[in-house]
Amino acid sequence: MANKKLTKSADKKISGVLAGLAEYFGIDATLVRVAYVFLTIFTCFAGVLCYIIMAIIIPNAPTQSDNTTEIK
Repeated sequence: MANKKLTKSADKKISGVLAGLAEYFGIDATLVRVAYVFLTIFTCFAGVLCYIIMAIIIPNAPTQSDNTTEIK
């Protein structure tokens, strides 16, 4: 099994949480976003609270500049 880590995505609409989940599970981000909207509506907006919690606890993805070293 590959060593995958759940992180927020750079392909973000609000904070990158749903796109990060889509990347982690290997599915299209649009499908995850649509499913999230329906689940949020049908659960009396409990999804909003879950989204806020995930936005706080899921780390940002490392950027290209985080991995480069300065050569002098």
